[in-house]
Amino acid sequence: MKKKITVVAAIIENDKREILCALRSPEMAMPNMWEFPGGKVETNEDLFTALIREINEELGCLIEPFELFNDHTHEYEAFIIHLLSIKCKILQAIPIPREHSKLIWLKRENLASLNWAPADIPAVKQLIGEA
Repeated sequence: MKKKITVVAAIIENDKREILCALRSPEMAMPNMWEFPGGKVETNEDLFTALIREINEELGCLIEPFELFNDHTHEYEAFIIHLLSIKCKILQAIPIPREHSKLIWLKRENLASLNWAPADIPAVKQLIGEA
């Protein structure tokens, strides 16, 4: 039986209506694929608290999650991921890539140009549909 993990991802939009995209580093699972930053929800941790913690660890900034945007379960070869994408705004600091190779800001209509991790694709499609 495959392990199931719950993961939260931040949909962060700037004043120019661009979305923050993060490139997975070569050391990470699914290297060199794009994703929305975030991470695993710990035991007894609510989704918003987990996302605030993960974004602080990964990007060094403080966010305010405000809306569950996409709820999707994806089965990979080795595990099943329950990915909850949550819209957020940055409250403090500028995101810096502590774990990722690169961060970029993209307009919704350009999101499809990146090679996304499969679990993130439903949220990407939903964002593009909002354009």
